[in-house]
Amino acid sequence: MDSNNSISKTWQHPGGKLLELGDENCSEKELLAILIGTGYQGKSALNIADELLQKYISLYGLMDKNLAELAEIKGLKQVKLARIAAAYEIARRLHIRLQRENR
Repeated sequence: MDSNNSISKTWQHPGGKLLELGDENCSEKELLAILIGTGYQGKSALNIADELLQKYISLYGLMDKNLAELAEIKGLKQVKLARIAAAYEIARRLHIRLQRENR
């Protein structure tokens, strides 16, 4: 098989991993980094995601945190915070809907 056609084992960003291998093969850190998008000089989106998860233990621990508190993490500005908040709101609404449907 031509090496140009083989699936790469390294990705520049976890979004590439998600597209090649599927979301179920991404860690919490990688999924969060996809939402964050980019980092800043010297710190990648993966590094920022790791810092968030270290501070709040898990994605669950990050849920319902005040955006001002999250903004204390260097590299998280309004657009990135809005993406994270939107993802949690989507999950919350889906959870509520599933609860109603299972009654």
